Amino acid sequence: MPDIKAHVIDDDDDARDSLAFLLSTADIEVETYPSAPDFLKVAKEAQGVVVTDVRMPEMDGLALVRHLNELGVGMPVVVMTGHADVPLAVEAMKAGVIDFIEKPYDDATMLGAVRAALERGRESQARGNERAEFLRRMESLSPRERQVMEGLVAGKPNKVIAFDLDISQRTVEIYRAHVMTKMQARSLSELVRMAMVAGLA
Repeated sequence: MPDIKAHVIDDDDDARDSLAFLLSTADIEVETYPSAPDFLKVAKEAQGVVVTDVRMPEMDGLALVRHLNELGVGMPVVVMTGHADVPLAVEAMKAGVIDFIEKPYDDATMLGAVRAALERGRESQARGNERAEFLRRMESLSPRERQVMEGLVAGKPNKVIAFDLDISQRTVEIYRAHVMTKMQARSLSELVRMAMVAGLA
């Protein structure tokens, strides 16, 4: 699994190195890039948080955010902006940026924003892993077990599921037990939560 780190993008060498030093002294692993295209080369494999200047010559921060969205890269993004670039930063927020920091920034403000973004990224990754696991378990269900599960998640009693599927209530109970075992669900409420996480309810 790729390391979770702060990916700092800024065409200003001094500003980039200064921020990298600040983050590293706070025990945050850092990777730096002189331009947005340089970061895009590795974006799909990267994890953590993107910290980018909004005003850069090759590709500005807003264009970078749009490219990341197109690539399906869900990392949280923090943009750094000069006072005159605030409208651009607000536009970036609408495109999915979670925070913007005005230059010159306060060290504590920057560290707080990066830490919050990293935490959000970890939570998002954990949700993604959980969803993938629930979908993997669902693949082990037979077509009939899947139908019974859909009925259970929809809140239908066993007798209604039996009527809908034209099988006996006892057969529904057997399928229900199989579903609970294969999905590793200890209760109906847990099964419903799994279905919701997997995007099926």
